[in-house]
Amino acid sequence: MLTYSAALLAFGATLAAAVQPLEVQNGVFVNPKTGNQFHIVGIAYQPGGSGGYNPEKKIDPLSDKDVCLRDAALMQILGINTIRVYNLNPDINHDECASIFNAAGMYMLLDVNSPLPGESLTSWEPWKSYYAEYLNRTFAVVEAFKNYPNTLAFFSGNEVMNNEETGATVPPYMRAVTRDVKNYVKKHVSRPIPVGYSAADVRDILQDSYDYLQCSLSGDKGDMSKGDLFALNSYSWCGESSFKEASYDELVEIFKNADVPIFFSEYGCNTPSPRVFTEVGTIHSSQMVGFSGGVVYEYTQEPNNYGLVNISASGPVTLLSDFYSLKAQYAKLDFKEVQGLKAPTTSKPKPPTCDSKLITTKGFHSNFTNIPPPPPGAQDIIDKGVSPKPSGKIVKISDWKVKFDVFNNDGTKVEGLAVKPLADDEINQPGSNTAVVTQGADSTAGGGSSSSGSTSGDSKDENSAPRSAATIFTALAMGAFAVMAGMI
Repeated sequence: MLTYSAALLAFGATLAAAVQPLEVQNGVFVNPKTGNQFHIVGIAYQPGGSGGYNPEKKIDPLSDKDVCLRDAALMQILGINTIRVYNLNPDINHDECASIFNAAGMYMLLDVNSPLPGESLTSWEPWKSYYAEYLNRTFAVVEAFKNYPNTLAFFSGNEVMNNEETGATVPPYMRAVTRDVKNYVKKHVSRPIPVGYSAADVRDILQDSYDYLQCSLSGDKGDMSKGDLFALNSYSWCGESSFKEASYDELVEIFKNADVPIFFSEYGCNTPSPRVFTEVGTIHSSQMVGFSGGVVYEYTQEPNNYGLVNISASGPVTLLSDFYSLKAQYAKLDFKEVQGLKAPTTSKPKPPTCDSKLITTKGFHSNFTNIPPPPPGAQDIIDKGVSPKPSGKIVKISDWKVKFDVFNNDGTKVEGLAVKPLADDEINQPGSNTAVVTQGADSTAGGGSSSSGSTSGDSKDENSAPRSAATIFTALAMGAFAVMAGMI
């Protein structure tokens, strides 16, 4: 089999390998070439909300080169080094968009599920959604993205457990899906790409969710149903808060012995609005012991009012006040310090052996002997690979100029906007792209107009009550789709 390094060389001059494929070592993401830890400075990227994924129209967030150029250039200005993409179509080509974000110095966190029926593990009666055809699609997402050097990790589920009721039935199926995706990666991918879970910050079940998914069935780190990472969608820091007020100290305590990367897969409470993003300095500080950064929710403005930019139906973009606030907070960080830490040389504590005594919440699933085997037909797909098999590769981009107009919030146009391809192994940070954006007076009460080019919103509640340790959205409050894995 052609090694990953050899495969990269085979692309020759057409390959603009701006980022180095990362590895997991001693509980952190590591650049194997430099030995430095990688800290996620990320943003959730799902233009159009759930409506931005449409298999019939063959579109998803990474299907349009010109859109990706526009958004990658603006993310370069912010200092983003990672995007999270929730809903992807493995049957269309993503080479140009993946190559653009790669050259811009950005990694991709990818969900293998979608909100459509049959394309996710459901929170209700999960055994009915766990079948071979569903797994075939998740494996196809892996195939479509496995060859891009900037594919950082796959999420096997998103907020599938969101209350005590779902904690009673979902956990063994979540471990099963993680195992199946990890086995597929092991057999069909020429480098290790981590697979893990993105959890809701529901403190009633958070500790148990983590312990159930991350304990070892055999006391051995090689257990395939154990996640390679654990991420958290948390909205407990709202406005001018603090490490303790936002209960970040509780999170550090919960994950203090984690042997895998821990990070925020979503953050950015939007009450009050516009946001001030004062949590940024803490998330990327030494206070967050064991955490590897976080992903701001979200890039585009949808009806829920979490956006940094507003995109019109024809493509032009207007920057919202949240864009400038986030940019200002990132500018305060010392990125040499954030990204310059050497990977730990001592091993993290071994995970505890799975035992019913780990589970403390009444009614939460505590049986570790009934994790279901792959459903009929699934093991054959794992062994032989999906068919037809999608593929992806880094390609040459000949023109880096942004084709759409981009406007500041005072109506002035951002001139000369283009993606700046970075040098090999360079990661994006503030200053990589020096295009000038200027903030004017913002007359809106929130981040900006909630009218977007999309006609579909996200699963975050449109009324946007903050999610915190005391006040957490349940599946009912978040909407019916929120109980489906992979839905944003």
